[in-house]
Amino acid sequence: MDKLPMTRVGFTALEAELKVLKSQERPAIIQAIAEARELGDLKENAEYHSAREKQGFIEGRIKELEGILSLADVIDPRSLSGTIKFGATVTVADEDTDEEKTWQIVGEYEANVEKGLLNIKSPIAKALIGKEEGDSVEVRTPGGIKSYEIVEIAYV
Repeated sequence: MDKLPMTRVGFTALEAELKVLKSQERPAIIQAIAEARELGDLKENAEYHSAREKQGFIEGRIKELEGILSLADVIDPRSLSGTIKFGATVTVADEDTDEEKTWQIVGEYEANVEKGLLNIKSPIAKALIGKEEGDSVEVRTPGGIKSYEIVEIAYV
């Protein structure tokens, strides 16, 4: 499989989630299942079935996180410069409204648009890659074509 580009912050967040799942969530659900078993008939025991379902979710998420972390290629944006590439923090101005937005281009498993973390596979990130300050880009979005001017590129 291909390596998954990721920032140090994103990698650390996924590691922390995995640690919580393994050290807190997993033991808690095992305890909940044991307590539900003590209640008797498992066929009609809603607590047991709920706990088993949650256990399945937790175990699935643990396997998913372990897989992601094993393929992670941690990139330090501070070591980069020049045109826009993975890890860049980019400020753009909407050419229609002059509204400025700032995004950091990150890996898909750490992306969160509300926090300004843009998935490298998103249409906007794909349009920005390789561009320089002052360039204009057009992006096809679900709301139509948007034009942005690149105001600033930073690697922090």
